[in-house]
Amino acid sequence: MHVVESNGCAAATVRPTEAAFRELIRTRGLLERVQQTYFAQFGLTGSQWAILRHLHRAEEEGQVGLRLTDLSDRLLLRPPSVTGVVDRLERAGLVVREGSPTDLRAKQVMLTERGREIIDRVLAVHGEQIESVLGGLSADEVSELHRILVRFREHLEKLIAPGSAVPVN
Repeated sequence: MHVVESNGCAAATVRPTEAAFRELIRTRGLLERVQQTYFAQFGLTGSQWAILRHLHRAEEEGQVGLRLTDLSDRLLLRPPSVTGVVDRLERAGLVVREGSPTDLRAKQVMLTERGREIIDRVLAVHGEQIESVLGGLSADEVSELHRILVRFREHLEKLIAPGSAVPVN
């Protein structure tokens, strides 16, 4: 089997799964680049936005804030990675940490008024950004992409579920 890579060059014989995986990785990198530029106009990184958005959603759900471990779980990141981003957000005055009322050992991360203002600024144009990013696809293709991504995510969740045997190459 002969696969032509996205750059138009003929590739050595590549399995369709490997070609798809390569495209997924390349697309993820390109999406990250596009989003970095977008979030930079607000003085944020993509990681900072993710934390702010999760804190905002928590507020919408009636929660005052989230513990670092809750943020880590929601973001699928290791706690030290989340802590570093929260440290930077705190220095920028976008979040604060306070003791948790239910667990004296835990700190709760909460948005500041300045953090909410940034979120409002981003959300005012965020829909346009999403439309721009996905603008190369038709409405049917966007629906199909969503369907495939949900299916793929569910598969990956099964691979990392406790007790699952993850194959090693």
